[in-house]
Amino acid sequence: MSLSLAADAIEDEAALTHDHWMQFAIKEAEKALDKGEVPIGAVIVFEDKIIGRGHNLTETLQDATAHAEMIAITAAAASQASWRLDGATVYTTVEPCPMCCGAILLSRIVKVVYGAEDPRFGGCGSVPKVNVMSTNPFGPPVQLVPAIRQAECQGLLKAFFQKLREDTTPDEF
Repeated sequence: MSLSLAADAIEDEAALTHDHWMQFAIKEAEKALDKGEVPIGAVIVFEDKIIGRGHNLTETLQDATAHAEMIAITAAAASQASWRLDGATVYTTVEPCPMCCGAILLSRIVKVVYGAEDPRFGGCGSVPKVNVMSTNPFGPPVQLVPAIRQAECQGLLKAFFQKLREDTTPDEF
């Protein structure tokens, strides 16, 4: 096999892996949607196993920090009996915000795979002046893999916000 064919095969396998795990993050986002929360979900994977999962619970818990990634990090740390999640990957349906990016860096997660970009609050580069992931003071740069199942992740958000607008628009007389 030529070198370029081998590289293509590795790239295809990685794309299939990312697609596989993103499906679990989407299921978490659907749980948030069912609760009336912004539909964002996350899973943390280590050695081909989900070690943490979460979905937005900000409204349910009345906690501004109850983002999907934060809940997944807490669950992963508990499952590993360590806050250091060296070698783990987080799959999240939307680009993490600056707060979640900070937690990802602090927990030593090495890769962030996300579905939809967040041009208003994204901390991975969509908002250039807020690119928390541009440097990692705790180790090597975190690898970013954007746009996995992007249309599906964006669709969940669009449906949620469309319904929210419909529910809050006063009835016409």
